[in-house]
Amino acid sequence: MTTMLSVQSIDVFYGDVQAIWDVSFEVASGEVVTLIGANGAGKTTTLKAISGLLKARSGEIFFQGRNISNWRPHQIVEVGISQVPEGRMIFANLTVLENLQMGAYLQKDKSGIQMEMDFVFSIFPRLRERLRQVAGTLSGGEQQMLSIGRALMSKPRFLMLDEPSLGIAPLLVKTIFEKIVEINRQHGITILLVEQNANLALEVSSYGYVLETGRIILQNESSALRQNPQVKSAYLGGI
Repeated sequence: MTTMLSVQSIDVFYGDVQAIWDVSFEVASGEVVTLIGANGAGKTTTLKAISGLLKARSGEIFFQGRNISNWRPHQIVEVGISQVPEGRMIFANLTVLENLQMGAYLQKDKSGIQMEMDFVFSIFPRLRERLRQVAGTLSGGEQQMLSIGRALMSKPRFLMLDEPSLGIAPLLVKTIFEKIVEINRQHGITILLVEQNANLALEVSSYGYVLETGRIILQNESSALRQNPQVKSAYLGGI
C-alpha cells in the first residue's frame, strides 16, 4: 500500500517548552489512521505541525514523497491536505454558505466550487437546509458538519480531523463518525483522526498510534489495540 503521509522523528516546541519528542508515523493512501491519547498528549500539536501552523524544530514530514516540513499552511492546503480543527472554529457570524465558500478560497473556478458544494451536501444534506442560517446559531453537531464540509471544499486528498466528537450530543456523534467512514470509503479520502474517544476512533480506523506526554508509546492495527490491556485500562474504561 502506498504511503501518503510520513512523519519522521519530529520534535515540536512552544517557545522553549517541548511538546512532542521524536514522533514518527505513517498513513497509507486510502486508510483511516488514528492518534489517540489523553488531553495534552500532543495530538493537536502533531496535526498543527503537519498543516504548517507549527514548525518542527527537527525531523521531517513527507506528503506523497514531497518534503513539506518548511512549507506554509496555504501551500500545504494546495497539495491536498485539509484540517478540521478542534472546537470546530467556524466563522460564527457568517452564514453556512459563506463558511463553505471560505473553504474554497483557493479555487477560482465557480462551477468547480458549486460541484464541491454539491459534494458536501451529498454527505451533509442538513447543511443545504441551513444554507442561509448564521453559523453561530447551529447546534454543536451541525457546526461540526459545517467544519468538516468547509474542509472538504478545498478538495483534499488527505483530511485531518481534530476531536470531532468534542462537545456534541451522543446521538450526533454516531452520525458524525458514520459520515467520516463514508468520506473515506465512498469518496476515497485518506483520513488522520485525532480523538479522545478511543473506542470510537479504533472502531472506524484500520491502524492506530497511542501518544502519551508527547511520545508515541504504542502502535498497531486498531483491532489489536482494542484488545491491548494497556490501552483498555488507560483509554477504553477497562472494557
